[in-house]
Amino acid sequence: MRKERIVKRLQRLARQQGRDTEMNIVSLIDIFAILVFYLLVNALVVEILPNPKALKLPESVIQEEPRENTLVQVTLDDVLVNNRRVMSVAEAAAAEGNILPGLKAELMTAPLMQTPGAAAGMVTRGEVNIMADKAIPYQILKKVMATCTETRFAKISLAVIEKHGAGGTP
Repeated sequence: MRKERIVKRLQRLARQQGRDTEMNIVSLIDIFAILVFYLLVNALVVEILPNPKALKLPESVIQEEPRENTLVQVTLDDVLVNNRRVMSVAEAAAAEGNILPGLKAELMTAPLMQTPGAAAGMVTRGEVNIMADKAIPYQILKKVMATCTETRFAKISLAVIEKHGAGGTP
C-alpha cells in the first residue's frame, strides 16, 4: 500500500511537470499601465528655469509659464548668460549708454530665426528670460533689457516668484 501511494505520487508529479504553467498577466499589465501613466504625468511637470540660491526674485502675478530660452541672470555680483559669466554688475553700472558691450557680444552668438507670421526678411533671436535679483537697481536692469532688444530678441520675459494670496490668484 505504501508503494502504491509513492507510485501514484510519482505519476502525478510526472503529469504536472509535463504541463505548461499558466500565468495570469492581467494584473501585471495593470501595474505597467499605471506606471506609464504616472511617468507621463510627472514628465510634463518640469521646472525650466534654475533656482539659484544667490538670487532673490521679486514677487508678482504670473501670466505665462516660462519656456526654455536664452537665460540672462543678474546676481548681486555678476551678469551671466546661460550660466556663463559675461561681466560684473559694477562694470554694467559703469557702462556708458544703455547697451552693455560684454552682454551684447555674448547674446549675438544666439542664432537668428524666421519670425512666425512676419515678412520674409524679418528675423529675430527668439525669446530671452531675465532672472534678476530684486536688489538690482532698475538702471542696470534697464541696460540689460535694452541690450537684449538691441541684439534682436523679439520677446523679453522677467522671471518672478508667483505671489500667493493677494489679488485672488493662487
